[in-house]
Amino acid sequence: MSRIGKKIITLPEKTEINVSGGSVSVKGPLGVLTRPLHPVIEVKMSGNEVSVLPKKMTLESRALWGTYASHLTNMISGVNKPFEKKLILEGIGFKSEVKDDKILLALGFSHPVVVLIPGGLKVTAEKNVITISGSDKEEVGQLASKLRSLKKPEPYKGKGMRYSDEVIKRKQGKKLV
Repeated sequence: MSRIGKKIITLPEKTEINVSGGSVSVKGPLGVLTRPLHPVIEVKMSGNEVSVLPKKMTLESRALWGTYASHLTNMISGVNKPFEKKLILEGIGFKSEVKDDKILLALGFSHPVVVLIPGGLKVTAEKNVITISGSDKEEVGQLASKLRSLKKPEPYKGKGMRYSDEVIKRKQGKKLV
């Protein structure tokens, strides 16, 4: 039994859920998010309460039950309040700039790195802090992960790109005898 899947999800005001044709869509003040539903999972609504249930108790449906409940919870919270990730760029000469739908990064390479911003996401760069926000939690996390992978933080000086809540364990370096 899934502890997350058994919980009943309550809908906030101005939020609607529509289940049709093997997909679920959530409409709220910040937009509409849709996700295909797996055939072994069903979504039931009663008033402003939503519950996710497996159609038949199998190993696969038990595994997907809590996953789809989490997806639905994230979709509901995303259309009401956007998700946000902050990346901190540390190092001499490391710069970030947002132009139109592109992020221009100077990461110590011989060339500037250009990353396209997917639709539905808002990116701002002030000094050395890049803020990514959007209603889809997966897209926000994916873009943040992609940016971080361009220049991961190194343990000796801490140079590179890291999440704002990430702690980099520092190493001592060479010792002189």
